[in-house]
Amino acid sequence: MRVLVAGASGFIGTALLGRLAESGHDVVRLVRRRAESADELAWSPAAGIIDFTIMDRVDAVVNLSGASLAHLPWTSRYRDEILASRITATRTLADAMRKSRRPPAVFLNASAVGYYGDRPGEALGESAPAGTGFLADVVDRWERAAALAPDQTRTVTFRSGVVVGRGGAMRRIAALTKLGVSGRLGTGGQNWAWISLDDEVRAIEHLLESPLSGAVNLAGPTPATADRIMSHLAERMHRPYAVSVPEKLLEFALGTAADELLLASQKVRPERLLHDGFVFEHETCEAAIEQMLSAPRVPVR
Repeated sequence: MRVLVAGASGFIGTALLGRLAESGHDVVRLVRRRAESADELAWSPAAGIIDFTIMDRVDAVVNLSGASLAHLPWTSRYRDEILASRITATRTLADAMRKSRRPPAVFLNASAVGYYGDRPGEALGESAPAGTGFLADVVDRWERAAALAPDQTRTVTFRSGVVVGRGGAMRRIAALTKLGVSGRLGTGGQNWAWISLDDEVRAIEHLLESPLSGAVNLAGPTPATADRIMSHLAERMHRPYAVSVPEKLLEFALGTAADELLLASQKVRPERLLHDGFVFEHETCEAAIEQMLSAPRVPVR
């Protein structure tokens, strides 16, 4: 397939490009600077500027654009950026598809398990209703923007959990662990939805040719608590796991980000992905961490 990728230079995007190339797909990258090669196309999502005729020449669009949630703290200004960066990029792509003579067959738009909010004790499949909070609102509006794509384009919003790899939130957690200051966050019993980087990009590739549309959870098949994930990482890095950070201290230091990223409990199940025949390479968080620690460092473009 010929695949147009937005957000290709990020943590997940870099890995996805490698995966797509290995599988023989032809990739065009959207860049926010002057295009320097035939496989690049310049755009300005904030201004809604893109050459919409590119949509006549690609089979699929994958949108990974959005300001990092791992950038802390979330000031009022950065919260605005988290929302705007997702909505403007998604709307720009959807508008371009509607203007094209032959819209792409597939639109895969990134989303997040933040949609579910803090839901301790619940098993969260794709049919679960939206939760409450800042991230739940952001994701709801993000997915609504993706739904503006043409009716003839199969649209998927893939809700990712914490991607276990050398980047994103895990890069910060690994850095603290290496310094020997890792430990229990709050009670440590909150469920973190996680997925290995390899399974994340394999799942995205799977969705290119799958019949699925709508929301799809990208999370590992075996639930794990924050304590289980972080303690295993510390053990494998041969570092202590002795610090205990009370919820109130996390909330004081990080505000909303503490409640929605670190303390929220989300037992997310990848029901639709499993029913569609996808097989995870890393079924436990321990296996994902082993893969992360053994993987070579991949330079981000």
